[in-house]
Order: sequence, then C-alpha cells, then structure tokens
Amino acid sequence: MNAPFQLRPYQQEAVDATLNHFRKSDESAVIVLPTGAGKSLVIAELARLARRKILVLTHVKELVEQNHAKYQSYGLSGGIFAAGLKRKENHHQVTFASVQSVAANLDQFRDEYSLVIIDECHRVSGEETSQYQRIIELLRQQNDSLKVLGLTATPYRLAMGWIYRYHYRGFVRGSDDEQDKPFRHCIYELPLSYMINRGYLTRPELVNAAVAQYDFSALTQDRFGEYAEKDVNQLLSKHQRVTRAIIEQVMEMAAERQGVMIFAATVQHAQEIAGYLPEQETALVTGATDLRDRDQLIQRFKQRQLKYLVNVSVLTTGFDAPHVDLIAVLRPTQSVSLYQQIVGRGLRLDEGKRDCLVIDYAGNHVNLHHPEVGEPKPSPDSEPVQVFCPGCGFANIFWGKTDSDGRVVEHYGRRCQGLLESIEDDAGRPQQCDYRFRFKECPHCGGENDIAARNCGHCHHAIIDPDDQLRDALKLKDAMVIRCAGISLAGEGQKLRIAYHGEDGEELRESFDFSKPAQRAVFNKLFGRRFANGQAPKVFARANEVLEMQVLLPAPDFVIARKQKHYWQVQERIFDYRGQYRKAY
Repeated sequence: MNAPFQLRPYQQEAVDATLNHFRKSDESAVIVLPTGAGKSLVIAELARLARRKILVLTHVKELVEQNHAKYQSYGLSGGIFAAGLKRKENHHQVTFASVQSVAANLDQFRDEYSLVIIDECHRVSGEETSQYQRIIELLRQQNDSLKVLGLTATPYRLAMGWIYRYHYRGFVRGSDDEQDKPFRHCIYELPLSYMINRGYLTRPELVNAAVAQYDFSALTQDRFGEYAEKDVNQLLSKHQRVTRAIIEQVMEMAAERQGVMIFAATVQHAQEIAGYLPEQETALVTGATDLRDRDQLIQRFKQRQLKYLVNVSVLTTGFDAPHVDLIAVLRPTQSVSLYQQIVGRGLRLDEGKRDCLVIDYAGNHVNLHHPEVGEPKPSPDSEPVQVFCPGCGFANIFWGKTDSDGRVVEHYGRRCQGLLESIEDDAGRPQQCDYRFRFKECPHCGGENDIAARNCGHCHHAIIDPDDQLRDALKLKDAMVIRCAGISLAGEGQKLRIAYHGEDGEELRESFDFSKPAQRAVFNKLFGRRFANGQAPKVFARANEVLEMQVLLPAPDFVIARKQKHYWQVQERIFDYRGQYRKAY
C-alpha cells in the first residue's frame, strides 16, 4: 500500500537510516529531529512498513493521540493503550501507548514485539527500575533481538548529558566514565538551522528584554541544575515590580501578535503573572489544573478565543498551536533540552506568520542552534569551541574560551571524541581515538587515563586517588601542600627554574637542567605534553624555547613538597583536579 502523502526528503532519510541500522544491528538507536519536523510521520511510516508487532511509547496522552492519528491517516488500524484516553487495546499489530499505562499493566504485554519506538526519548533514564527500562526488559524476555528506536529533538538529559554514545558521523559523546547511556547509536540528526533555512519552521527572533530581568544566580542549584520552588518564590516575591514591568512589556510587544505563551517559574509566579494580564484573554494552566478545564482552556487558546497562555512546565511537549508567535520565558533553567522544547512551541508554520519573538527574562543564555551539553557549562562566559586532535585530526567541540581574535585560549575537553574507522572494538564498532587533552598518568606503567579513572586502562593497576594524595600529605608535619594560583619561569643557560605561587602567598620552587636528558624528559612529560591545553603538545629541547612560550604552559592545581634539610623539594604536581578539595581561585 502506498503512503497517502509524500514524506519530506529528510523524513525519508530518517526512515531509511532506521531500516539500514536495524538490518545490521540489534543495538538501540536514536533519531534527532527538531520540534516541528514531523516525527509522527516518521513513526507512522516505520509502523506502516513493519511486518510484526510494534509498540509506540510516549509519556503524554496528547502525543499518543497525535501519533495514532497520523498512522490512521494511512488507512490502517492501530490500537491505543492509555488510561488518559480511556482505551486499553493491545491486540493490534501496532499499539500506541502511554508508558505509564503499559508499566502498570505489564502482564498484558507478553506477546513477541519486534520493535519499540519511544517518542520524546530524552525522558528515558539509564536506571533499570525506570518505567521505560522495565517495559524494554519484559519485551526482551519474549524476543532477545528486540529493536529499540528513540526519537527526540533534544538528545540529552541534564544530569546525564548525551543519551547516546556513538554518532553516525564518526564521533562519540561523553567521557569514559559515562558508558551507561539509554541508547547506543545516533543514526540520523537534522539541525534546527536546516529546518529554518529551508522554510520548514518559523524563524525565531531572539529579542533582548528592554526592562529589568530576574537574577537567579544567587540561588542554589540541585544536581539537575534546577532551583527549589521555595527559594524561587522567595526571590520573586521581592521583585513584584519587575514582574509587572515584564508583563507590561510583553503586552506591548504582543499588540501585533496572534498567540502568546508565557512560561512561569512556579505556580505562585504564574498566578501573579496572570493577574497582570487581561482576564478575558488569559488562560492559566498548571499541573494542578483539572484535566477537563485544562483541555477546554487549551482548545479556546488554539481557537484564538484567548490570546495569552500562562503555564508552569506542563506545555513543553505534545502541545501544538501553530499560531503562537511570541514566547516569553520567565523561568530559569539549566536544561538546554527544556529550553529548546519551550522555544519549539512557537516555531511551527502558520498562515501569515513571519517569525516568532522569543524574549528571555531569566538570563538563561542558551544557544538554540549549537547547544553543547555533554558536560556542565564550566563558567558563564564559556562557549562551544573547536579543538583539533593532535593524534587523529578530528575537530572536537568542547566548552572553552576565546580571545578577541576568536583563538581558543582555554578549553575543558578531556578526550578526543573521534572514531577511528581503521580500528574496531570487540563489537566490530570503530574505536574511539585514545588521545587525551587532560589525563591522569599511571605511576606503574606511565599510561594516560581519564582524570576520573580509578584503575589504569592499560595495566589495570589501581591509580592513586588525588584526594588520598592530598589527605596523606596534609597529615604529615614535614609536607607542604599549596593551592597553585599560577607559575612563573626563569632561566639561566640550560637551567629552567619554575616557581609555583600558592593562593595564600606561599611559594615552591624547582628546576630542570635541559642539558640532562632525564630531567628534560620529566619536564616534557609534565608540561610539554600538556602545552596549550593538550592541543599542541611539544617536546622542548632547550630551556630558552620554554621561556619563549611560557604563557601556554599549564599550572598544576596543587603542588606537594617534602621538607629536606634546608629547602622544600617538590614531589607531586596534581593537574586537572576534580576531587573534593577546593582549587585556587
């Protein structure tokens, strides 16, 4: 049977990529398509082509309904299993279901399924006890070659980073200590800019707020980078004038706009915002809103009977109102995924819609087109930078800093993310390049390891933990530990003297005689290998070469010395420290 409508070229490519991948492998896979790219059409086409039973899972009833409707539009009949839609059908070849309903009725899913498709798959955690993982585990018991495919616009979770390990363009995501990803491969990805430039999505116009903004920087974040509701409410209660001024500006900018969505920080905040907006034109939707009332309010907004829709974290996915052309973000978030979902509400095409204004009043500073979330952002002024691997030449993207000419002056990458096609691992996949920009050296074999490694990946011996080194040194009366704030160099002939400056004014010194091969080798191992953040390792032959380039030499985070008769002898230099002790400011 032919499809009743033509897939866009990229949708067909995503379908082809899925078929090609699963013909060769049973390993789980992810397709990344921006919000508004038509993921439901890709799902419908895959379901249409399937010959055996498949299960399509998602977390909200709206998406269950939406995906089912697209499949039905092919003239095919599929089942719905979702308590929220008051339907529990599981006898069809294709079942569209809510993850909550399936997890609560696992005994009804003991048939042999060939494929599980998970929409909004960034919600899948790596924990075995999660609803998604329990379902997958059950289905694997009936079919050990079960295929698992995820679709998302935002393939990352805040506390985890990227949700997959291997990318089809030849690189890996995450560091060595992040092996447990919910998915193995990203098999197709389309950037947001592609969709906008080709007219598939509305262009977002990011507008700088001309009034006072909220400053959430003083609040404490939890491990997910979010803030306690009580703390946020307390801060916002002191800034009611700011909120009023913000809403006045939103209303002013909304004069020529069709539909306005406002994302509030808390329920209390949302109620305050709604109080400043015209009552007859405003809907307020929170997690506590009665489901029937919520559906009615959303319908009235979609039919343009209401102009303003204020909500708290409940309309970021599965909500489709193409006429929305102004998004006001009044809530803080460190989650790039959530931020992209918020902005995505305004990017769908609609008749007469030229663009979508996006105004951020919470200082989130998210780059919509080039989000880099594999690691937490190290500092507010960090930006994605390109760093070439000296080993294989791969162009890595890491957090970093640039000078006024755009040159990378610092980056926070640890290991090259390139995949070497010529070398395969035990599973037949290309192996990751082993070049490390930051590393911990094994004292037994000299091998380089990730800075978080406990055991050497080469000789498998235990590596001394830097915290243990520091703790042991601090107990000794004849040891000195300094938090190193910087280094300075001086030279005389072939002798190079290094002074390590402590945060509190202490100073430790050591020298290297470059006329002696052993001392020269030690210096190059310590400093030359880490030269320019590991981007351009050097082997220095003479002391004056080092002095000429000393600005690019790294400083250790801690230096440990032991007392000799009349001087302190440096024994350990700890680079790239990530333990519990505070580093120098």
